[in-house]
Amino acid sequence: MAKKETASQAPAKKKKAAEEAKAFTGSARLKVKYTEEVMAQLKEKFGYENVMQIPRLEKIVLNMRLGSDKDNPKAIEAAVDELTNIAGQKAVVTKAKKSVANFKVREGMTIGAKVTLHGDRMFYFADKLMNIVLPRVRDFRGVSQKSFDGRGNYALGVKEQLIFPEINYDEIDKIRGMDIVFVTTAKTDEEAKELLRLLGMPFEQA
Repeated sequence: MAKKETASQAPAKKKKAAEEAKAFTGSARLKVKYTEEVMAQLKEKFGYENVMQIPRLEKIVLNMRLGSDKDNPKAIEAAVDELTNIAGQKAVVTKAKKSVANFKVREGMTIGAKVTLHGDRMFYFADKLMNIVLPRVRDFRGVSQKSFDGRGNYALGVKEQLIFPEINYDEIDKIRGMDIVFVTTAKTDEEAKELLRLLGMPFEQA
């Protein structure tokens, strides 16, 4: 049985993770891996005739729901700041498109925070998530292989923002989860799954 880390060990572990995360912003190494290795592997497995047919990661969307904080400006601001730090890009608030009386939601009310990542920032975040953040989750056994939407996109739920090295436990006001959606150009879930697997997504063993 693994020893439980002490209070004095936790900050040092967090600091080390933060330092490792910074290294991922030097160059989009995951982008290089995709162009130099993954594309060829996908082409060989699925027999694409045209390079444009090879699936690619199009964008990553991080969405933090703020239902219980919708009437609390300070909490909304804190959530936006946290998501901004996690993604490395300014988060924006999302507002209700219509009123829902049962949930006391009015049209135009702030209900969440969102970030959409493209290009190098998308690859930086994916690299950090797959290789630093997820493996450090306690008792982590891999992410679900079943969270595809039938159109080549994958959704991952995170229960708390504390798993990210950018977040300081002593500075947060409450635990917040988020959804992370990987949007790909794959036509099928099988192709999308292979793309993410080759990029390094730690799927659970079947």
